[in-house]
This record gives sequence, C-alpha cells and structure tokens, in this order.
Amino acid sequence: MPESSTSVNQKRRIAAIDIGTNSFHAVIVDIRPDGTFDTVDALKEMVTLGKSGLGGDLPEEAMQRGIDALHKIKTLCDSYRVERILAYATSAIREAGNGGEFIQRAIDEVEIKILAIPGTTEAELIGYAVQHSLALNGERALIMDIGGGSTEFIIADHVRHYYLDSRKIGVSRMTSDFVKEDPISKESIRKLEEVYIKELSGVDAALNEWGVTMLVGSSGTMQNIAAMIAAERASGVATSSTPLMLNEFEYTRAEFIAFYRKFLKMDRKQRLALPALDAKRVDFIVAGLVLVHTVLTRFNIERIKTSVEAMREGIILRYIKREMQDLKLLERYPDTRTRSVYELLRKCNWHEEHSSQVTRLALRIFEDTRAVHGCDDHDRQLLEFASLMHDIGYHISHRKHHKHALYLILNADLKGFTQEEIEIMAHVARYHRRSAPKTSHALFHALTKEQKAKVPVLAGILRVADGLDRSHYQNVRDIRTVVRKGVVEIQIRTQGDPELEIWGAMRKCELFERLMKRKLQIVRVPG
Repeated sequence: MPESSTSVNQKRRIAAIDIGTNSFHAVIVDIRPDGTFDTVDALKEMVTLGKSGLGGDLPEEAMQRGIDALHKIKTLCDSYRVERILAYATSAIREAGNGGEFIQRAIDEVEIKILAIPGTTEAELIGYAVQHSLALNGERALIMDIGGGSTEFIIADHVRHYYLDSRKIGVSRMTSDFVKEDPISKESIRKLEEVYIKELSGVDAALNEWGVTMLVGSSGTMQNIAAMIAAERASGVATSSTPLMLNEFEYTRAEFIAFYRKFLKMDRKQRLALPALDAKRVDFIVAGLVLVHTVLTRFNIERIKTSVEAMREGIILRYIKREMQDLKLLERYPDTRTRSVYELLRKCNWHEEHSSQVTRLALRIFEDTRAVHGCDDHDRQLLEFASLMHDIGYHISHRKHHKHALYLILNADLKGFTQEEIEIMAHVARYHRRSAPKTSHALFHALTKEQKAKVPVLAGILRVADGLDRSHYQNVRDIRTVVRKGVVEIQIRTQGDPELEIWGAMRKCELFERLMKRKLQIVRVPG
C-alpha cells in the first residue's frame, strides 16, 4: 500500500481530475508547505462522452463509461490515500441536458463531487499550467488547448493572463458536424475553416490589442501533432536514446504546413500507420489540424511550442494559489527554468552551500575565459544550472554519484528546457568527476555534434570549480582568471590554507587544459 503523504514532511496529497469530452485525465500530487509539488501518479481514461454528439442528453452507455472511469480513478486515489479530490467537468457535462444527473451519480456511486466549470475558468486553468510548464521569458503567447467539445484561447506571458476565451470548436464536435469523408474533402475543409474564422473573431481583436510572438499548444490534440512532427523531423536521423520530451518542443509554421498537406491526403488506414499518432485520436485529429492551420495562417504566427501540462495541473496550481499561503519558492523564482531546477534540488536534498560555491566559481571562470572558449550567455546559463545540480546524485548514493546525477537530470521532467538543453546539463553534471567524455559512453555518443562540442567545455570549467571547493568548506572567497600565452592562471583569495583547494582543482584540470590549449596554474594572492 502506498505511504500516506501526511506522514512524510507534512505534504498534502491531492488529486485533480479533468473530466473532458473525450477523456478523463487524473493526476495525483504531493504538495509541499512551500507550494511546490511532485507528481505521484497519473491516469488517463478514454471515455468519449461526446461520441454521439454534443448539446443533447448523454446516452446511458456514455454515462456508464464515465462512471466506470471514475471508479478506476477513485480506486487509484484511495490506494494512495489522497486527502482531497478536485474534479472539474468541461463541455460535455456543461451542455448535456442530463449533465446534472451524471454529476449526482458520481456523488452517489463513486463519492466524487464534480464541479462543472465555465469555459473561461477552463482557459484560466490552462493558462496557469502553461505558465508553470514553459519558459515564456517575457514573451506573449497565444495558448490554444483543443479539446473534444471546446477550444480554449489564452493570451499570456510568464506572469499575466491578458485574454481568456472558450469557443465551441472542439475536435469531437467539429468532426461530428463537418468531417463526413475519408480522406476529408476540400469542401469539408472549407466549411471547417469558415466556422473557425467566425469563431476566432474575439481572438482577432485581442491579438490586435496585445500581439503575440508564438503559438503554444497544450493537451492531447496539440501534443499529438507535435509528436508526429517530431517523428517526421527525426526520420532517418540518428537521435538520442533519451525518450523524446514534448515539453518545450518547438516547430515552425513551414514544418507544420508541410506535414499538414501530406496528412490531410491520408485515409484512416494510412493515418493509423503513422507511429506517433495516438490511435484513439485517429478520427478526431483532422479537425484539429485544420484549426491549427487556420490559426497559424490567419494570425501569421511562425513558431509553435508544446506544453505537456494542461488543465489538470492548472487545477492543482489554482488550489495552491487559493488554499495555501506559503508560496516562498514560487515567489522567489518566478522564472520557470530556475524554479524547476530548485524544485529538483530540494527533492534531492542538495548540498546547498557547496553547490552554490561551485556555481559561483564556475561562472567567474567562464566569464574570465570567454575569449578562449567562445561560449555565449545561453551556455553560461546551462553551466549555472548544471553546476547547481552536479552533486544531486548523492541523493541515490555516494558511489557513482556523477552517473546518478546524469540519470536524475534526464528523468526529472525539468520545465522550461528543451530536450537538447536537458541533455547538455545532464552530461556536464555527469562529467564533473572521473573520466572525461568519450564516444564509448553510449549516451554521450548519442548527442548531436553541437552538444558534443559544448559538454566538454562546460564540464572542464565545472571540474576545476568543483576542485576549488574540495573541502566543501567554501575556503575560496574570491577568484580571478587571467589568460596568458601558454598559461591560464587562476588567482584565489582564501580564508585559510589553500593547499586542499589547489590540489583538488589541479587533479581534475586535464580536460580544462586540453580545451583551453594552455597549462593551468593556481596561485593564492593576498587579501
């Protein structure tokens, strides 16, 4: 039996259920007193409440599928001793004449109370999730969540919602009303586009007022489109053995349109043959693709990003915002990337003083040697985060903790980073000790040429910085690096004797010297 959350660090275990038109999504999380949370488990049930159309009564068999799905979710929640279940229903329940009956049955038969929320609340929750999941970095984005019954539109940056709307143009509804042929006909596409353009009038006005730099897609339809484009991009190209991360995955309008033109010519059998297509979406995905195409062309948007967090995470985030007062971490680190890294550090009981010192030293060395290594500010930030995380492998064991750090970073679901960035940080942390990067190391060998060039540079700097706090006592108070012909001299000011720090850095300097094409010297200067 899973352990109750209340016995571990006073965490609060909560479940959120997104009761959608096509599927029910549940997530169970542990919320800490500081407002951060860990995902404990998740469950998705394809229910297709709107299979027979929307707006009328739910058929008995659809209601029963929904109740059966809730029973499974409730069983999972009970096994984890969930303290509170937050269940929110969207279009299918809101519009059904007997939606109230379904809600009552959920109370009577499953002991789950469902709130049927309006579309604007749904949009608000999705906006929270995307702000939590992506590094918007001050960019204003049009967020689009294509559901079964409705599609939500949000204009937001990393801190504010500027526009919230929900339109009845979900893929189940539009497929039922307009997609009659297989493959879809040009006439049906034209009719879909006419409806979409009419429904987008409010978005038109909002974009004229606020403007955006990209489209962000969340939830199943947009994730599945991203997965298919990613698979097409990777076709015939050697890729990393790390599983594809869709969060932060970005593609261009040109890539989408090229895929769109091929996909719409396919019939159902051909679509099912595509490895990245979720078979449960084969009958609905076409209407979603036409909507994305309409949005991109009408609003002249060139970039599309993907968020793996959606309404269910938004439910959790709104709960935290409304119910919990101690939001120290969220307030201290509003930037998605920084917050996500510190959430991982806290989970792994990091060696804060040592890791912070190593990071400070690494960044000083990076700045002083820019003319030699040629890396940019983006690489500097990756070095900063890798340095903070370099020792988190101790959370698993002391032995081979550098390899454990690689595993933890690759699998931590860090928010706001691309897969390529996560792989670089993970390998820089992995190579902070022991052997230097080698092509015989399978995961390093799987990296791209660009990644393989960056990892040794950043790891070489980190190794020296880590050695300069060999005592874990922060003996080095200040540091300056001077590059001369044939020599890189690191001048250190220390509180006490520097021998251990100098020894620690010099025994790990081989990679640094190779990259700098100079010998390393470390000298203590007075002060």
